[in-house]
Amino acid sequence: MKDNFDIFFRRKPALMMIALRKLARVRYGSVLAKEVDCTYSHAVKILQMLETLGLVTFEKKGRIKLIKLTKKGVDVADNISSIKQIIG
Repeated sequence: MKDNFDIFFRRKPALMMIALRKLARVRYGSVLAKEVDCTYSHAVKILQMLETLGLVTFEKKGRIKLIKLTKKGVDVADNISSIKQIIG
């Protein structure tokens, strides 16, 4: 049975937002994918959606893209994290 959090949110995107906010630093896509237990390609699709929504930005460093929450993304991640704590 899914936990209460899964009822309200799509698990992987919500966990990505929380993971990006947790350490409040720029992340690599491959590291983020491992943290939320999904494939790199699935993580990229989610991150592209989050970018379209204005929640994350990408910064190119050579061949690597770094991921960072926008101000709006930080606010959304804070709210998701608060809800996760309330409902367990």
